[in-house]
Amino acid sequence: MLGRVCLVLSLLLTQSALAEFRAGTATTDITPPTGYPMWGYAARRDAPSVGVRDRLQARALMLEVGNSRIAIVALDLGRAPTRQSMATIRAGVKKVGIQTLFVVGSHTHHGPILELDNWPTPKTSYIRQLEQKLIELIVAAHKNLQPARFGVGTRQTTLNRNRHSKLPDAPVDRELLVLRIEDEAGKPIAHAVNFAAHPTMLPAKLHEFSPDYVGFLCGEVEKATGAPCLFLQGAAGDLSPNGGKDNTPETFGPRVAQEVLELTKSIRCAKPDRERLVAHEETLQFAPRVDLKNPVWRLGLSAAFYPEFISFYEREYREGVRPTLTLALLEDRIGFVGVSGEVFCGHALSLKRRARLPHLFFLGYCNDYQQYFPTIEALSEGGYGTEPYIGTAEPGAGERIMDRALIGLYKLSGKLK
Repeated sequence: MLGRVCLVLSLLLTQSALAEFRAGTATTDITPPTGYPMWGYAARRDAPSVGVRDRLQARALMLEVGNSRIAIVALDLGRAPTRQSMATIRAGVKKVGIQTLFVVGSHTHHGPILELDNWPTPKTSYIRQLEQKLIELIVAAHKNLQPARFGVGTRQTTLNRNRHSKLPDAPVDRELLVLRIEDEAGKPIAHAVNFAAHPTMLPAKLHEFSPDYVGFLCGEVEKATGAPCLFLQGAAGDLSPNGGKDNTPETFGPRVAQEVLELTKSIRCAKPDRERLVAHEETLQFAPRVDLKNPVWRLGLSAAFYPEFISFYEREYREGVRPTLTLALLEDRIGFVGVSGEVFCGHALSLKRRARLPHLFFLGYCNDYQQYFPTIEALSEGGYGTEPYIGTAEPGAGERIMDRALIGLYKLSGKLK
């Protein structure tokens, strides 16, 4: 009898050790060579970059509970890598047992084009180099795993505004959400900042790479804390910075950073009684509103953008608009929802309310990019972000993605069987 009790206790202790919460980080430079075409502003067409205003970074945060691992990667890029690149990255990190990725673009409009993968030549492609860098980055974050604890802080701000709607009660997701990860001695390992606002403070005529305000935000937080700061763009499809008259990256970024640093002072990190990390990913499919095989549409959009760019999306949408939905639940109280597109903020506000979680990190521009997902109300109002050639998915697609996210979160929590 005593031997059986000892065996049970031994198994429980082993399971407890396996379920320890650990975290690791890594950072790398992903600035392209000068001459690479830029992403974000159609007015540039395929004009090449002429220099680097501020270097572009990639930061990774690995979270582990037992055998369950997720990697969160914050990129100073306009979008996440393409479907094909994501498949390469996923295959590359399987060797360290990582199945779930949240690769999030900051949505800077001064990053490189990711839809074209043969520049400067197929053998020296920046995209192939980027894929390898991100694989190495995630593996490095895994190697840096250490026992950790976490806490979350949240506050409402006035740092963003609705750039789309003309209604007096236009929706705005004003939440600034910060995940703090620290080691067992209380030293910060990383801060993940979830905030929704377009990084479009720099003009289209500037043909130099820059993370825009996000670079200055992360730089200030990192200088003050000594730990990597991951900027996780939210549902910013219809949201812009609200910086006032002096609306520059150098002023707005530090303003957000100040709010983040003040918030971190109130965050109390702890190792919870029940550590659990579960995840789920699925691909949805919607009918496109524009037939890019139609020569009239192709000609018009090729003139507005440029032919190679439109050819990429014609291939991408042949089987419909296929956004990726990625979910994770940490300790049944912190949710992560990643959507591969520019989601209007009304969707995130609704999901946060319906999910009934203490904290939900909504990550736009995550794991690929399928353009805008406006709400039905926004579609009826019209305006930028709702036109068929950029809000490509059928009406109601965003609502259906949120329903799938809600069902997935409740299934991960065990509340839906």
